[in-house]
Amino acid sequence: MFYRFARQVVRFLIWLLNGHLDVQHKDRIPEGNYILVAPHRNWWEPVLFAYAARPKEFMFMAKKELFKNPILRFILVHSHAFSVDRQHPGASAIKIPVKGLKNSDLSLIIFPSGTRHSSELKSGAFVIAKMSQKPLVPVVYQGPLSFKGVLKREPMHICFGDPIYIPRKEKVNKETIPSLYQELEKAWDQLDKEENPNFKYVPK
Repeated sequence: MFYRFARQVVRFLIWLLNGHLDVQHKDRIPEGNYILVAPHRNWWEPVLFAYAARPKEFMFMAKKELFKNPILRFILVHSHAFSVDRQHPGASAIKIPVKGLKNSDLSLIIFPSGTRHSSELKSGAFVIAKMSQKPLVPVVYQGPLSFKGVLKREPMHICFGDPIYIPRKEKVNKETIPSLYQELEKAWDQLDKEENPNFKYVPK
């Protein structure tokens, strides 16, 4: 109930603050649960992605420090967020989303690398996809990277890609993760060009 209420609040804020959210190729999203994977470009992307993919509801990873505030903790818990220790993630960072994907109607939003051009390849998304046998759905955001740009009503665009399936027999380890990530990066690049051939992401 809280999640749906929050989604309506997000809808109102998008209309009030910007009013220009364009969503492309939502028809590519598969039936059932999936893992929405995106290059990380700003802090409000998870909210926009969750809103754009409605009526599906999503789980989120959030750093454990955010759960120390009781009010914020209430909001996070009722928004399907779960705590992760970034310094020592532990098995729960994998087990919780896998269990949620298998045993609930919730999907997952995750950013496989910290930033679009991060040299660190994080295997979490691929391990979760393999263990849950749920597809990865690439998605990109193009639009203002600062809140000032949002308030200036610069257009915001979201584009979904075709699902990527990891076969049950395929291994996910340090030897295969680079090629899996390369496939994902290729999908992101393709979506960026599809949405706007002249788009170039410049981190701020």
